[in-house]
Amino acid sequence: MGDANGLDTFPKLMRHNAKVRGARPAMREKDLGIWQTWTWSQAQDEVKAFAMGLAALGVKRGDKVLIVGDNRPRLYWTVTAAQVIGAVPVPLYQDSVAREMAYVVEHASAAIAVVEDQEQVDKLLEIREEVPALQTIVYQDPRGLRNYTQDCLHDYAKVLESGRRALSEEPAGYDREVDRGRGNNDSIVLYTSGTTGKPKGVVLTFDNVISMARAGSEFEKLTEGEEVLAYLPMAWIGDHVFSFSQSYVTGFCVSCPENGSTVLHDLHELGPTYFFAPPRIFENLLTSVMIRMQDASHFKQKWFHYFLDVAKQVGEKILNGEKVSTADRIKYRLGTFFVYGPLKNVLGLTRCRLAYTAGEAIGPEIFQFYRSLGVNMKQLYGSTEASVFITVQPNGEIRADTVGRAIPGVELKLADNGEVMFRSPGVFKEYFKNPEATAETKTPDGWVRTGDAGMITPEGHLRIIDRAKDVGKLNDGSLFAPKFVENKLKFYPNIREAVTFGNGKDYVAAFVCIDQEAMGSWAERNNVAYASYQELAAHPRVRKIVEGHIREVNADLTKDPQLAALQIRRFLILHKDLDADDGELTRTRKVRRRTIAERYEPLIAALYNGSKIGHIETKVTFEDGREGVLAADLAIADLGGGTPAKQAA
Repeated sequence: MGDANGLDTFPKLMRHNAKVRGARPAMREKDLGIWQTWTWSQAQDEVKAFAMGLAALGVKRGDKVLIVGDNRPRLYWTVTAAQVIGAVPVPLYQDSVAREMAYVVEHASAAIAVVEDQEQVDKLLEIREEVPALQTIVYQDPRGLRNYTQDCLHDYAKVLESGRRALSEEPAGYDREVDRGRGNNDSIVLYTSGTTGKPKGVVLTFDNVISMARAGSEFEKLTEGEEVLAYLPMAWIGDHVFSFSQSYVTGFCVSCPENGSTVLHDLHELGPTYFFAPPRIFENLLTSVMIRMQDASHFKQKWFHYFLDVAKQVGEKILNGEKVSTADRIKYRLGTFFVYGPLKNVLGLTRCRLAYTAGEAIGPEIFQFYRSLGVNMKQLYGSTEASVFITVQPNGEIRADTVGRAIPGVELKLADNGEVMFRSPGVFKEYFKNPEATAETKTPDGWVRTGDAGMITPEGHLRIIDRAKDVGKLNDGSLFAPKFVENKLKFYPNIREAVTFGNGKDYVAAFVCIDQEAMGSWAERNNVAYASYQELAAHPRVRKIVEGHIREVNADLTKDPQLAALQIRRFLILHKDLDADDGELTRTRKVRRRTIAERYEPLIAALYNGSKIGHIETKVTFEDGREGVLAADLAIADLGGGTPAKQAA
């Protein structure tokens, strides 16, 4: 599937798009409030020049080219330009601190980096002594760099000029390089988020990525008319497939927001037809709506919630084409006019005909909320090692508790221990410089172990229970699936993060992190004074609100006998938000459970030994890079329903 009419690499696909749809928009970027547009022909002109400019800097076939920065057209074009001359792009998470970058730079043996601006230049200069192989840094935004005199620094514009000179001297050089590329060549190296240890570099070939990008596009009937907003990290496989690969395969336009803080506004302006977001983005969108409604008049709030109830009852049935009474249809149409339509417009989802969520499990309440509004949201299950696509929910078979069927071309099975395994054209080539990890994950006959525990329904749908390593049992033998409970808690706008415990224990207990924006809005409306996150989190009224949310989750869990044991018996509200800079979360906001267990061991012990107060001292990293210690005594709430066991955590 990766080779259609010889279009087996991204440079070949770009050349094809410039030829057959050269005048159509390929990319947009919002700059100073104005959308700038480049056609496929214009995009290829820039790729041509920059590819030859990189060659002039000494980049050779097989070299690794680091790419660091926000979503910018020139950084996406750098991916293609590197591939033109046979180099392999290695995107890094742009919010990584210098020490995190150092590991990837050294491990990838990269000699050149193409970065967005001064912030990324400074981080790379800071680690140059640790990674002497890094010889060249090309920056795209010269602001703030006028007085930098290091020989390793090069202005993107000047590299572009040198490339244009090379093209004028040898016009056929570009096509010759493009033609040398083959589908089985290395296309990109994407480093995993490192949930359980050091990040691993996943090597994907052109055949891997293009075959799955094409399979996904054909499955959903994507066309060149789609509009996509590229706002997720370029180092993440989801962005690489949805904002890059599928664009090249189908010819649709990808737009980059002005910056991270304008994403929601830019989403509203653009109105994408095809939208991808991990659960946390949909959670944040929902939180912003609920905060706004809390400031509305009593009448508007009542009106809003009435129609949300109507949507909850019949919205998803209407979206699925099921039978609904005439009276309910009329009420839903009224709700569309007064609530759902304006709400989708505010969220930027009015034109959205397909929305995916993946990365981790989404709470069923959040999933049903969007579908009830008429948003065709689907769950997708995939991984970097799969070039994204493993399963997708087909139209008419959307369920909150499954992630769909295997996409065409993908084989699916469960190992004896319930671990999900797959085989497909998208299976990664290897983990870079890590044959041991490759052998552990990938069998000789091409099956990949996902690390997720799941089950396949009689209809062929895959249901993910949790990470296989995270699923455990309570002392009474009941199944303990932490992520399942955590997602239910995170449905509430006031709760930003939750971590549950219970494996080898008598009952389930939880840490909760409040959402400062949502809870701060509540505090302002209720004249609750606070000076810091720590003070707000410790406020008795805040604890009472969180307790109410947990009791609602517990009540919901009692409805299913298999889940009743997952009720939370004791909880505390952490004095700080979990932070990627402190190593508690990955850059994609996945909880590092081992780190949490070690760092907060005294609090976990307090949750299980009957204590009413837990004392903790934690190291924190401030925004300016300084480190300090944050100490706190945290109140522990007991919800009853079980007797705290006198046991060590």
